[in-house]
Amino acid sequence: MLIDGRWQENWQPVQGTDEKGGFVRQSSSFRHWITPDGNPGPDGEPALKAEPGRFHLYVAYICPWACRTLVARALKGLEEVISVSLVEPELTEQGWQFGHYSDPHGGARYMHQKYSLSDSHYTGRATVPVLWDKQQQRIVNNESADILRILNSGFGELANELDLYPTEHRSEIDQLNSRIYQQLNNGVYRAGFATTQLAYREAVDEVFAELDRLEQRLSGRDYLMGDRLTESDIRLFVTLVRFDAAYYGLFKCNYRPLSSYPQLTRYLNRLIARPAFASAVNLDHIKRGYYSIRALNPTGIVPAGPAELPFSEFLEG
Repeated sequence: MLIDGRWQENWQPVQGTDEKGGFVRQSSSFRHWITPDGNPGPDGEPALKAEPGRFHLYVAYICPWACRTLVARALKGLEEVISVSLVEPELTEQGWQFGHYSDPHGGARYMHQKYSLSDSHYTGRATVPVLWDKQQQRIVNNESADILRILNSGFGELANELDLYPTEHRSEIDQLNSRIYQQLNNGVYRAGFATTQLAYREAVDEVFAELDRLEQRLSGRDYLMGDRLTESDIRLFVTLVRFDAAYYGLFKCNYRPLSSYPQLTRYLNRLIARPAFASAVNLDHIKRGYYSIRALNPTGIVPAGPAELPFSEFLEG
């Protein structure tokens, strides 16, 4: 991590543990907003004015949080408004590296250098996604949940009219997001990085309890809110699409593969049939990235399987 703007030690996957030995995720630190007119964000956050060509997304295909932003960017028709670039899938001793993708805005070798440039005294981990201001050469926001909302409403007429956070569903979306995050999105990480049997068992039980609930919820529905696509679907999608390829084996979430859930499988296929979702998925990067985590896979060997995934026909390569 960075301490007072300087890189310290080698990258480690576990950011902290609780009293049970459970995985604790770091809170995001850059929380500025973008709005159509530059007025403060929804909770009074400082905001920049939306401008075409000013902002950039740094992402990794391996990362579910970054995948959220790629899907939302495409769904909102912002591909020509917000540029995007990748980091390598494998995590190095200095975290995310640009490698042969290169950094188009400053020539950094590692993502942590973008953090130090934004705040010379930054202490914390250098994560993706990063929403970057090309004009001021600094991070606007590194919280994927915020970036989803910024992409949905922050660019005004520069984006299309699709509303991923409709007013009439906001209370239900917020409640559902909270549960999906705790028990599934972050639940698989709590299982994979648990340091005690108790912490692991609590996490994995919650993962499958939530999958069971979602299987029931999606019976007779196209999306989590019925016939309307919302940000909750994006949040769920990014974990489902990685489940059998990474979380089932590497993260020990192996009660059942996702393919044993017919409603969730049908739902996942419905989403990934849309180009905005399919274009955000690269299974090669996902497998190479997760299996490069030496704390979980010391040999670095990437498994050959799964031989078949129910949605593979919708992906390129």
